[in-house]
Amino acid sequence: MRIGLLGTGPWAQMVHAPALSGHDGLDFVGVWGRRPAAAKELADRHGTRAYDDVDALLGEVDAVAVALPPAVQADLAVRAARAECHLLLDKPLAPTVAEGQAVAEAARRAGVASVVFFTTRFQTEPEAWISEQAGGDGWFVGRAQWLGAVFTSGDSPFAASPWRREKGALWDVGPHALSVLLPVLGDVTGVSAAAHGPQDTVHAVLDHVTGASSTLTLSLTAPPAAAGAVVELRGASGVTSLPESSEGALPAFSRAADALLTAARTGRPHACDAAFGLRVTEILAAVQDVLDRPVD
Repeated sequence: MRIGLLGTGPWAQMVHAPALSGHDGLDFVGVWGRRPAAAKELADRHGTRAYDDVDALLGEVDAVAVALPPAVQADLAVRAARAECHLLLDKPLAPTVAEGQAVAEAARRAGVASVVFFTTRFQTEPEAWISEQAGGDGWFVGRAQWLGAVFTSGDSPFAASPWRREKGALWDVGPHALSVLLPVLGDVTGVSAAAHGPQDTVHAVLDHVTGASSTLTLSLTAPPAAAGAVVELRGASGVTSLPESSEGALPAFSRAADALLTAARTGRPHACDAAFGLRVTEILAAVQDVLDRPVD
């Protein structure tokens, strides 16, 4: 599969480009970025071509991987789908429900495969745990704490990200938490409560179609010593927690590329396709709506 990369930032440099260039099933055709010099530097590093015109790249590939802010991704994903390119996207799918709907609809109309890279869903140990718990029933409550130190560690490559500063933890790490909880506890039927915590921290209580409820605590401004992710489930069979992964993001992204190849070959949607990405966006927007309501 001929694939192009849209984006040149830290995530593209650390994960996307190395994974694409090292994947046996992919022909890494080229890179486009909003900064042509950065695109050339990244392309040269991986022995491929830099494109000045994004449509020229779309016309020469079968698929694109996107490592761009959500609003930019959403627009380009629609253009790519209309150019009949399969989509390997990042989370969140889009910054608004309407933009997410446009991506999912464009992919559906074009008949292209799509995979949204929720990192945990493509790491071996966590994904096996998720599959095991999803096969059970009787879950009572779930708890997800996804605490990042992006803005407090002093050395995060993502600290300069304007969209993260604008949208905060809900939209950056919230998708990770939802990608773990939804397959196990079922779809969200309502947001019982949501409140702001310290700095960008958000707390939310969700109702699920299975009758279970879950709580989220999300932050990008946690003290570095407090950073980390915990997901715990409690139910009729006892208590279980999401295992830590022995792998980083790069091998997980390679598996996401495998998933895209399989979906494109078979025509069967992946569980983390654009439609799932849209559902996550809808839930994030519902939590945001509760957070934005005036306090009496």
